[in-house]
Amino acid sequence: MTPFGSRLRDAMDAHGPLCVGVDPHPGLLRAWGLDDDPDGLARFAGACVEALAGRVAIVKPQSAFFERHGSRGVAVLERLLADLRAAGTLSLLDVKRGDIGSTMQAYAEAYLRDGAPLAADAITCSPFLGAGSLRPALDLARANGRGVFVLALTSNPEGPSVQHAAVAGGRSVAADVVALAAAENDGAPLGSVGLVVGATVGTAVAELGLDLAGCRAPLLAPGVGAQGAGPAQLRAVFGAARSSVLASSSREVLSAGPSVPALAAAAERTRDAVVAALR
Repeated sequence: MTPFGSRLRDAMDAHGPLCVGVDPHPGLLRAWGLDDDPDGLARFAGACVEALAGRVAIVKPQSAFFERHGSRGVAVLERLLADLRAAGTLSLLDVKRGDIGSTMQAYAEAYLRDGAPLAADAITCSPFLGAGSLRPALDLARANGRGVFVLALTSNPEGPSVQHAAVAGGRSVAADVVALAAAENDGAPLGSVGLVVGATVGTAVAELGLDLAGCRAPLLAPGVGAQGAGPAQLRAVFGAARSSVLASSSREVLSAGPSVPALAAAAERTRDAVVAALR
């Protein structure tokens, strides 16, 4: 079984370090001329698969925008994940799950178990009940060749109150998360436990003493390009870890819809801009 990190490295080498988010919020559905209902959602998801599969390293559906439509919306998400799998394109399901014990085990089985209706190649997780609380997801992901991206340093203004806080021994909560990834990825060229680090967090990585290169984690980085982070900001935030950065973009690509050729062209332009920014 090929580990997720190896498959992601191959996809980034083949298609560039771009992750495109599929975020069908009501305003975007309206902008595409679609109804804000499960049928409009299904047309939106189908166009995204047609435009993005085989063109980007990984596609990241945001689960909440499907869940808001109830069981029919979740069925659309299941179909989207299956279509990406059939097309040979990696999926990263943005669910940000984080809990303890049997509940975390159940979340892991929902998204990381072979044959699960909502199985994805990787998911996002929140470690803020303690990094060790994610153990069921980490173990099941490893067993099934899947990945987990753990929130470490997010760019929302509320994030530092938790992520910068000191724990036992004086290091930050974010440093504990990075240490978890380093331990899980030990020896891998690119590990299967990634980190979410906002490209606009400024000097926080340096101030908190985080070794992003040493933890061998793929680094999911919202905020590259149109959202404000260019070459200078990326050098400041990621330094020697820039080769592991997977830039996340949603609005910049999806605003080109509903035309499939226009969406594909926008993804290619964004990918080229990301490659230039990460040099």
